[in-house]
Amino acid sequence: MTCSVVVRMPFELLSSETTAQRLGIRVLTLYDWLSQSDNGVFEIRGQTVTIEYYQGGRRGQGRIRIDAQEIGRLLSLMRVTPKATYLRKRPEKVTTLQHITTQLGHPDD
Repeated sequence: MTCSVVVRMPFELLSSETTAQRLGIRVLTLYDWLSQSDNGVFEIRGQTVTIEYYQGGRRGQGRIRIDAQEIGRLLSLMRVTPKATYLRKRPEKVTTLQHITTQLGHPDD
């Protein structure tokens, strides 16, 4: 008989200022991203992304808080992995002239 235990990490809710700092963007850019996410048009590297966040207040007009794991997910989506570049071989110098079939030199030789 197997038993699996799910361990949940405690939430670490961060302010919009801290979130923007960890993402390397300005707070206004973060608000723009959240607005685009709410409308379903936010993309990171060509992939449509929905940002999950918490907003307190009676009518949802309070401060925005974002879970640290969500920030990690966004950072992983923004990660760029460089593609391998292939080194080109230098063209080899051709020492013989391909259209000439006889030996070059002085005709008296």
